[in-house]
Amino acid sequence: MVEPFSGQEQELAACFGPEYYLSAAAIAEANRHRRSFNIISIRTGFKVDLFVRKDRPFDIEAMRRRIFAQLPDAPEQPLAMLSAEDCILFKLEWYRLGGGISDRQWSDVLGILRVQAGMLEMPYLRLWAKELGIEELLVRAIDEASNAS
Repeated sequence: MVEPFSGQEQELAACFGPEYYLSAAAIAEANRHRRSFNIISIRTGFKVDLFVRKDRPFDIEAMRRRIFAQLPDAPEQPLAMLSAEDCILFKLEWYRLGGGISDRQWSDVLGILRVQAGMLEMPYLRLWAKELGIEELLVRAIDEASNAS
């Protein structure tokens, strides 16, 4: 997720060389409507989806809680990532929005719950799941993840 950056779309596009596919028009559209856009490595086909932060309390809180990691090949440029809890909540929302049929989103949620077992801020997860209307999905996912262990 990225903060809105209106007026800087061309600047972002210019950061990537010809080995990447990205559309300045798609970036501007995503920025204007707070949607997603992607950057694709032409050499590897690897795609990164970037979501422009929506203006709602959960998204603002998720950005506030992001975690910074230093990568060995670029320690001077920390990488900001969403917390495990926020990833779970976003994926449960996408799962619900997709009609509850995306195996990818569901398996990602279960994977995070299993790997992060005992380290997640459960009160935070429950609070925002209730606020986002996905409380029953969170309960189901926690149950399924803990029964598979």
